[in-house]
Amino acid sequence: MQPEARTNRTAVTGFILLGLVETDNLQPMVFVLLLFAYLVTVGGNLSILDATLVEPKLHTPMYFFLGNLLVLDIGCITVTVPAMLGHPLSHKRTVPYAGCLSQLFFFHLLAGMDCFLLTAMAYDRFLAICRPLTYSTHMSQTVQRILVAVSWACAFTNALTHTIALTTLNFCGPNEVNHFYCDLPQLFQLSCSSTLLNELLLFGMSFIMVGTTVVLIISSYIHVAAAVLRIRSAESRKKAFSTCGSHLTVVCLFYGSGMFNYMRLGSEEASDKDKGVGVFNTIINPMLNPLIYSLRNSDVQGALWRVLVERQSLT
Repeated sequence: MQPEARTNRTAVTGFILLGLVETDNLQPMVFVLLLFAYLVTVGGNLSILDATLVEPKLHTPMYFFLGNLLVLDIGCITVTVPAMLGHPLSHKRTVPYAGCLSQLFFFHLLAGMDCFLLTAMAYDRFLAICRPLTYSTHMSQTVQRILVAVSWACAFTNALTHTIALTTLNFCGPNEVNHFYCDLPQLFQLSCSSTLLNELLLFGMSFIMVGTTVVLIISSYIHVAAAVLRIRSAESRKKAFSTCGSHLTVVCLFYGSGMFNYMRLGSEEASDKDKGVGVFNTIINPMLNPLIYSLRNSDVQGALWRVLVERQSLT
């Protein structure tokens, strides 16, 4: 930390990330677990993405959105975990101020995109089950691209707004972040100026994003459930529900942890509970998503098996 001119709002040139654990004896074990989680997540998501690209049966709108979701999961864990892995190797936990803002921006960009993309997937299920005769028209390739483009635009606006708002705060010490990546609630606690407006902005935008998307998702699935229950065949009902089960599981995991982390007012003290939610958001969720979408989906399992067999035959 060095004092700077009054024209510069920030007196802190960098932040010290305390990480998941502060005990040196636990660092090697944490490093191995994080590396394993990262490799499994990237490998699992890339495998399913590969299967959806090479299997013609999976060239549908649902799997188009799923492919985008898999890319987002890879990006989300890459924003946080590689930097964490580098800290024990370099014996440095300091992150430059600009680097901290960049990490925060990309994390909120990808998380926001997740939020909107899950809503698009719910809309796709609504059209497929409740409006099957007009599905191909209402979910054409043009519509799919528009939904993804609008999702990126909304997520970008949200992330940029929070990043710019953070630059208005004064940071004059201490600069130790009780977390393993830079995020808004933890940085608010280090500000030596009022964070009320920033907290209201975070709560308000989170409420709008989460409230709007949750209402749309719930509305879609109310119509889906009503349509499925009208199906006479038990086998057809089971198949219809199974196509929605994986998506609903991911939605519950994503929104549950996100609402706990961001939809709260007041600068609460950072705790291990915040770190636990952070681990869930950035590591566990991206690692579980490939399993959720493949374990109960025979089409994905078959495509993965064929990709694996083809690779073995080539070697």
